[in-house]
Amino acid sequence: MNHWSPFRHNCGRGQNCHCILWNNEPAAESTMFTEVMLALVVGGVIYFLVQKSKRPQLKSEDGWWGEGTPPDREEDVSIRPYTVRTDKEELEDLYRRIDQTRSFPSLEDSQFTYGFNSQYLQNVVSYWRHDFDWRRQVDQLNKYPHYKTNIEGIDVHYVHVRPKNLPEGVTAVPLLMVHGWPGSFYEFYRMIPLLTQPSNPDDIMFEVVCPSIPGYCFSEAPHKKGFDSVCAARVFHKLMKRLGFQQFYAHGGDWGWIVTTNMAQLEPKIIKGLHLNFAPPSKPGLPMVLSIMLGHRFPKIFGFNEHDIQRIYPVVQNLVVESVKESGYMHIQATKPDTVGRGLNDSPVGLAAYILEKFSTWTDHDFRNLDDGGLTRKFSLDDLLTNVMIYWTSGCIISSMRFYKENFSKGLDQPHSKMPVHVPTGFACFPNELMHTPKLWVQQKYRELKTFTPMARGGHFAAMEEPELMAQDIQNFTKMQEKRKK
Repeated sequence: MNHWSPFRHNCGRGQNCHCILWNNEPAAESTMFTEVMLALVVGGVIYFLVQKSKRPQLKSEDGWWGEGTPPDREEDVSIRPYTVRTDKEELEDLYRRIDQTRSFPSLEDSQFTYGFNSQYLQNVVSYWRHDFDWRRQVDQLNKYPHYKTNIEGIDVHYVHVRPKNLPEGVTAVPLLMVHGWPGSFYEFYRMIPLLTQPSNPDDIMFEVVCPSIPGYCFSEAPHKKGFDSVCAARVFHKLMKRLGFQQFYAHGGDWGWIVTTNMAQLEPKIIKGLHLNFAPPSKPGLPMVLSIMLGHRFPKIFGFNEHDIQRIYPVVQNLVVESVKESGYMHIQATKPDTVGRGLNDSPVGLAAYILEKFSTWTDHDFRNLDDGGLTRKFSLDDLLTNVMIYWTSGCIISSMRFYKENFSKGLDQPHSKMPVHVPTGFACFPNELMHTPKLWVQQKYRELKTFTPMARGGHFAAMEEPELMAQDIQNFTKMQEKRKK
């Protein structure tokens, strides 16, 4: 069928014109369609770039967490060396309280399923009272430099370790590492030399900063209500700026996960890379829901591997029942932390049982079925009791538990929970982590997930349990970002 058609035109001959021109109407329509499509594509690209530049950024206003009202004077930005100390009176008080503790028998054949087994607790307490050398452990704590500085009215404690013998022309990469509960900066002590003095000449040399969350360890506790993870993130940004870092990497697990995540949401251009080993979904979306519903039958569609299937299914048992079993402490601390806290603050044995039970079950939930809770399968009693002593001597158990209250009392729909993270992220997936998070779920929150590493072994306190594995994963992630060979 011929679509070419003649038509008259105004050539100046008027009605006498017999010129014939050919009109290609489909070609004209095709050209117009192409132009429209091109305009739409260009417009779409422009819209995408504009939207990308307008990525939501977490907002936070300065606070004052000291006693009373802020003083009418210039802020003290001095950095003061700090030394962990102990004395005879502190130890005598500890021993007196241990000697006066009242034991209570565990049920027969209960192992750690009812909590810390009383019979094994007596063994731990006996070691603590007669063999544990706190003075020696204080020297161990002081082998790295400690400092304090006042930020927003409270003294913030941190450990700051620079690499020794830095080769000429080599710049150390700054790395902030944030602990959780019931851990402390001490969790990172075996990792620090692996990062600051690596044996492999091709490895990155890090300059490491390990702060104590305000209210934890040797950081002053906030004196006012409302100090949550966003406030901690803001304070740690101020700390790093005060130390002279314009950009840095950040690592976190447990509470350190949300604090460093908030740091990336507050100032994404300052966090060069974010490395995590814990990232429970803060706001489950459609991909996660569908993966739970269909992942067992169609695992490849959702990228599930055999371990994912094992940890997720059956859903009711693994995601609901197990969560209920291991979250009782959280409900207490998120509602009335001061009540149970007063008891723990008075009893060193009660404090040890409360803290060390987490180092048993959160390392491997099967340890609940062992008479000794498997405590010394992964950790030494010296390391475990050192962490307990940091809580005991600083008297921080109540303020550390309040962090749950401050975060959960504001609801589960906070702005940061709905906000994706657009910072390069690496995730170390340890097989015995308390809450398992498959790669698909991590990607829903962390949109620039660069590495996701299924780790060979390890649980919730991975930095303390498997320092070599954790340090190597941080190395690999950072090398990728710094474009260095692995």
